[in-house]
Amino acid sequence: MFLDLDRQERSKLAIKDDSGFALTYREACDLIGGFDALHLPRCVVFCLCENSAGSLIGYLALENNGQVPLLLGAKLDTELLKRLSDLYLPAYYWLPQQMRDIVRGEQIYSACGYVLLRTENEPYPLHEQLSLLLTTSGSTGSPKLVRHKYGNLDANARNVAKAFAWRSEEIGICDLPMNYTMGLNVINSHLIVGATVLLVKANLMDPAFWQFIRENKGTSFCGVPFSYEVMRRIGFDKMELPALHTLAEGGGKLTDKMFRWIASFAKNSGRRFCATFGTSETSARMAFLNPDMALEKIGSIGKAIPGGELFLLDEQRQEDGSTTGELGYRGPNVTMGYAFCREDLQKGDEFKGEYHTGDIARRDSDGFYYIIGRKGRFLKLFGLRVSLDETERILKSEFPNTDIVCTGDDKMMNIFITEASLKDKIVPFISGKTNIHNSAFRAILVDEIPRNEYGKVQFSVLDGLAKG
Repeated sequence: MFLDLDRQERSKLAIKDDSGFALTYREACDLIGGFDALHLPRCVVFCLCENSAGSLIGYLALENNGQVPLLLGAKLDTELLKRLSDLYLPAYYWLPQQMRDIVRGEQIYSACGYVLLRTENEPYPLHEQLSLLLTTSGSTGSPKLVRHKYGNLDANARNVAKAFAWRSEEIGICDLPMNYTMGLNVINSHLIVGATVLLVKANLMDPAFWQFIRENKGTSFCGVPFSYEVMRRIGFDKMELPALHTLAEGGGKLTDKMFRWIASFAKNSGRRFCATFGTSETSARMAFLNPDMALEKIGSIGKAIPGGELFLLDEQRQEDGSTTGELGYRGPNVTMGYAFCREDLQKGDEFKGEYHTGDIARRDSDGFYYIIGRKGRFLKLFGLRVSLDETERILKSEFPNTDIVCTGDDKMMNIFITEASLKDKIVPFISGKTNIHNSAFRAILVDEIPRNEYGKVQFSVLDGLAKG
């Protein structure tokens, strides 16, 4: 069975969420068997995910039974969901009971507050190795998907569990969205060792979040940089959480100040801090910093996880003995490539076990890696990878009569516009479309978008305007 679920202690608690559902490994396997009894055809299934037992059971069952789930956030804007549905024609939807009216279809199965609906779309040919689809651009509804093959998720779960030294006694906290590659890996890497997963929908700033963690004795937490900014503001370091012994980070680059704060807190409180790095294209994590080195290697992503290899493309030697270049990775968790339309779901393995991240990295003389920049036009806002080009496309579709260009960094997206009447509309609109807090966006009014004689945007000029 997928992730060796049927080999774990049957009476052990596997999944518990803050909606009131709790499942042992036996109960989880029985529900997965219920899916199997439906004899579904091999097809694409849209899973509208929330951090709940029902959402997780659907993903596990579809992976186990040979369907191809596309994991999407349950709060994805309905227009963007329709656009993806029109493009990829899912034969089924797995979604919360309370959302069943957004899709026309016959209900054929239900579990833990979720229902399976059959649509009018017919199954179509899929590559035999295709196992899972994830979006690449946060929650913008981009048609660009990452194509996982069988073995990717298992390999990454097993190798990450080895890096963290997870045991069956662990009670892992999944507060990151399960349709986000890092959140999914938290789940997979705990289940594959027979541990318990706590699924939390409550916000980090909600006292109910920490009460749930405290009552259920959560032992490990993984957050993105914004998670730790929130935790510092609410006095996480003063909380009584005696069972929590591992703090992990991924999904973006921490400032050195924040990195040092977490690492110091972990050491002083008898815990461990594990910095990691990964991408959807590598089934989540590909680098891990040994917690014993956290204070010595501030800002580092560490070295490759077990079973993987990090390397630099176009290496350039520095005076201090370090080397810089584009970060690359080889390993069994490297996915097959991308899809932009349903015909692409018939493609084979284009990455062939090697992925070039687009991130510029430095390797120090001890072999530890540090991310120092990004090659492409992507930001990580609140830990979600967001395409600047895709955001521009969405905005220009809604506001076609104004010139729009997006720039920024992992703290803020700058949206340059040329129409004054839209200045107060842009941020609420894109915040609603992406389900990312409006504090991550800023609208800047300019007379015109600066371009060179070839019509290309002069981003350096825009960056100067943003700083001014």
